[in-house]
Amino acid sequence: MAKRPTDSTTPSKSAGKTAPTRAPRKSGRPTSAKGPSKPRATRAKPEAAPKVEAEAKAAPSAAVKPDEALPDLEALSMNLARAALMAQAAMAESAMSQAGRPASLNPDPFNVGPAMASVMSGLAARPDKLFQAQADLFSRYMDLWSSTASQTQGVPAAEPRPDKRFKDPAWSENPTFDIMRRSYQLSADWMNELVSSVEDIDPRTKRRAEFFTRLLTDAFSPSNFLASNPAALKALAESNGESLVKGMQNFAADMERGGGTLKISQADYGRFKVGENVATAPGQVVWRDDLFELIQYAPATEQQHEVPLLIFPPWINKFYILDLQPANSMIRWLSAQGFSVFVCSWVNPEADKAGYGFDDYLEKGIYRAIDKVREQCGTKTVNTVGYCIGGTLMGAALGHMAATGRKDVGATTFFAAQHDFAEAGDLLLFTDEHWLAQIEAQMDAAGGVLPGSAMADTFNALRANDLIWSFFVSNYLMGKDPPAFDLLFWNADQTRMPKRLHMDYLRSMYGRNALTAGEFELGGVRIDLSKVTIPLYFQASREDHIAPTRSVYRSARAFTGADVTLTLAGSGHIAGVINPPSAKKYAHWTNDALPANFDDWLAGAKEHPGSWWPHWAEWLSARSGAKVAARDPEKGPLPSLEPAPGSYVKVRS
Repeated sequence: MAKRPTDSTTPSKSAGKTAPTRAPRKSGRPTSAKGPSKPRATRAKPEAAPKVEAEAKAAPSAAVKPDEALPDLEALSMNLARAALMAQAAMAESAMSQAGRPASLNPDPFNVGPAMASVMSGLAARPDKLFQAQADLFSRYMDLWSSTASQTQGVPAAEPRPDKRFKDPAWSENPTFDIMRRSYQLSADWMNELVSSVEDIDPRTKRRAEFFTRLLTDAFSPSNFLASNPAALKALAESNGESLVKGMQNFAADMERGGGTLKISQADYGRFKVGENVATAPGQVVWRDDLFELIQYAPATEQQHEVPLLIFPPWINKFYILDLQPANSMIRWLSAQGFSVFVCSWVNPEADKAGYGFDDYLEKGIYRAIDKVREQCGTKTVNTVGYCIGGTLMGAALGHMAATGRKDVGATTFFAAQHDFAEAGDLLLFTDEHWLAQIEAQMDAAGGVLPGSAMADTFNALRANDLIWSFFVSNYLMGKDPPAFDLLFWNADQTRMPKRLHMDYLRSMYGRNALTAGEFELGGVRIDLSKVTIPLYFQASREDHIAPTRSVYRSARAFTGADVTLTLAGSGHIAGVINPPSAKKYAHWTNDALPANFDDWLAGAKEHPGSWWPHWAEWLSARSGAKVAARDPEKGPLPSLEPAPGSYVKVRS
């Protein structure tokens, strides 16, 4: 079974002891590295190559370490052959593992074909625009050739535009790689701009074409191929091919981990364990049923605010994004500010939950958790937080409370949560009926739940360069181990989702925007967000690609009867939320007004350095009552069942 190597030293068969490691080649870029030395008179025996192949099959986790008498060229050749053998073996194993599976009947599961056909028809209808585009492409290449010719005469090249894929200096200093980079960027820009310029087609169709054109041009970046990536070639030369051997070991391990499909590792998953070095804030599970565990966290102050805080995270991810490490744990920070913190840890559903929908998550989730917190603390009200999808449910629940007269929530905060989905970003592309039919079939095949990996693949596609191609290059072309990064470990720890809940969410929210249209029913009640009157705090992130800023802004304005405070944080969907003050990173913007459009709000907003957490804590403190003696989770009316983080969060998909 393919595993990542932990030791680069390989026993020498001929000497019967560990062979010394060859000194690395002198650092340098591929164009400046010296060629291989001339072969010595004594050569390896003819049986050496078969022997290497046999060893590759017998010990696939070991890298070839040539004998000191072996020249570099021969070592490189053997390692290249070894890497090829490993790649072939991994692909053959993948083919064998999938041989019994039914073949896909849909050659275009993303329904890109009709979108591109519409784009081509739009271009054909405007031949003048197509002619201008072709002339523009020719002009750009003429400028490129002219600039390249000027560089050969000593004219300095223009500063390359920022692009993490081409950060190695060889991309600009080496003439071959420089023109390769610039030619790719020129062609990719032209193609994306051409698709974006098409007129008179359905906006969603055009957006789908734009999205997948961008995916295509990203995939064909020269940085993604060994032969055209100077950093990978440099690593190959300096390691005599061992970087590629290690990369193919990583590739084989990821193929095995994905059960025959490539599942790219984004982190060193073996370095983290939930409850040991992530999710370690002290507390107790004080309630458990078939849908969630309720965790009450230990106080960090002698007194706490009277009104407890109950957090509903998204059920698509696990809650410990709020408690990764002590330094960036929002849960620990809130406890240190004197808040009594509870978290709803959702179950990772099996097929028996396939029929659970919004009504179940309202009654058995939101309402039951609120009741148990009130029982534990002896209070009439609680304050709540809804994060991402959990915020969508919490907002709908507030509408249900307003309609039914429940008054047990005093104030609510939303992290990166959407209620108005009119500008919900690229995820809208995955919610047409064609794509929904694919998802439904996938859930039926899995027994009525959506596998966690399915949503992970979708989110990765939204940021393909960062979450797919960067790891492809690092893990496979460079042969590096994935980083020990807690956030990426959490990102890969996905959960399943019940079919009924997920399909209703996609069709009602993304498909019909039913919640703000007043067409969404919950618990037999049609929800009207304008009836919500409690104080609300919205947090949006400036670079969020899952809950875009404008979408969150529209959601905040949908609660027309509430006193709404909105804060804009720097960074994206995760780092924008999880930004402790001690990090002194990013900035945040505030504006007491909530004008009709976001641009006006931003124009009148005031920028503040650092985290938005203190601003929120001040708002929350004013709505959390007087201070009372700190609450010990083990001394409340509800029995302590086990220490935090509980059992549900440890269930892997």
